[in-house]
Formats: sequence, structure tokens, C-alpha cells
Amino acid sequence: MGNPNLLPYETIVRATNGEPEAVDEVLQHYSKRIRIAAIENGHINRDTEDSIKQRLVAALFKFRFDEKKE
Repeated sequence: MGNPNLLPYETIVRATNGEPEAVDEVLQHYSKRIRIAAIENGHINRDTEDSIKQRLVAALFKFRFDEKKE
């Protein structure tokens, strides 16, 4: 069995294909890290948190898997 701290490969593939449930799983997986990154002066900056989430979702849709050529 894989590392429980990592998202399953299948979830990442589904998220890059735009499946809403998979995108939500990715956002949930990174929610604590995003919240910590959005702390400014001891308080969570909601605009920063939203910006990070938007950039993560945008990156998901830009991501492409290289096909192995054998």
C-alpha cells in the first residue's frame, strides 16, 4: 500500500481531467498547508487563502502527464 500522506495517483489524474469530486479531494488534502501559508501577522488572510486555492486549481488544469514512448 502507498504512502497515506500522498494523494492517490488516480485522484490526481481525475482532478486534472476536471472531475469536481477529485478537485475537492485535492483541495481537502492541501487545506491545512494552504491555511498555514495564508497566515499573516498571526491571522488567516482569507484573500490569500482563496488565491492559493485558485492557483492550485488552475495548475491542476494545466498539468499534463507525459506519455511514455517505448
